[in-house]
Amino acid sequence: MTFVQIIDYETRRFDEMNALIDRYAEETAGRRTVTHTLIGKDREAGTHYVDLVEFPSYEDAMRNSQLPETERMFQEMVSLCDGMPTFTNLDVVREQHLNTLIANRVFKEIAEQGRFEAIDECVSAGYVTHDMMDTEGRGNGRDGMRRTIGMWRDAFDFTFDITRQVAEGDCVTTLWDWKGTHKGEFMGLAPTGRAVAMSGCTTVRIENGQIAEDWWYCDAPGLMRSMGR
Repeated sequence: MTFVQIIDYETRRFDEMNALIDRYAEETAGRRTVTHTLIGKDREAGTHYVDLVEFPSYEDAMRNSQLPETERMFQEMVSLCDGMPTFTNLDVVREQHLNTLIANRVFKEIAEQGRFEAIDECVSAGYVTHDMMDTEGRGNGRDGMRRTIGMWRDAFDFTFDITRQVAEGDCVTTLWDWKGTHKGEFMGLAPTGRAVAMSGCTTVRIENGQIAEDWWYCDAPGLMRSMGR
């Protein structure tokens, strides 16, 4: 179970605190069990900071705390604070990255199920795609996405299997495997009825809760070969 420690503190020496954190990360490289850190500054109180430190589990956090550098770093941190920091230990019982939910709606709800009405909810009006198979920009805009996905749905019955997904900042990158049956004309090739498959990678950039831009890469030559071309 993912474990998160919240460190709440006051300091007027944040530049020194920042340098301390960088030095600690360098000294413990390859041995630290931390997976993600985030530091927030209170907008209403300029000396108030909150650190969120994520570990794969409580046990990993305990192993990290046993590093000699961790104890030394804590003592130096306290010397930079106005008062003693407070710690809150949390077992994560639910975790959602909202941007991944939007990205997954494109794969499952729009592409697989053909629910094109969801495009207006998920995709911005000024949407731009960088699709390796769209060299003329026909896929841009909401109508462009409808055309592109409509073309694929007319040519294939297919499903996406999401194999790996990483969300960072405003972007979500998804590795996927795609399998289908060639049922309609595709790029001038008459339907073959063959089972086809390919793998690919898609990155979407989210802006104001909608997909503003995306990049699609896939094994298009392998797909064409599987259709006998």
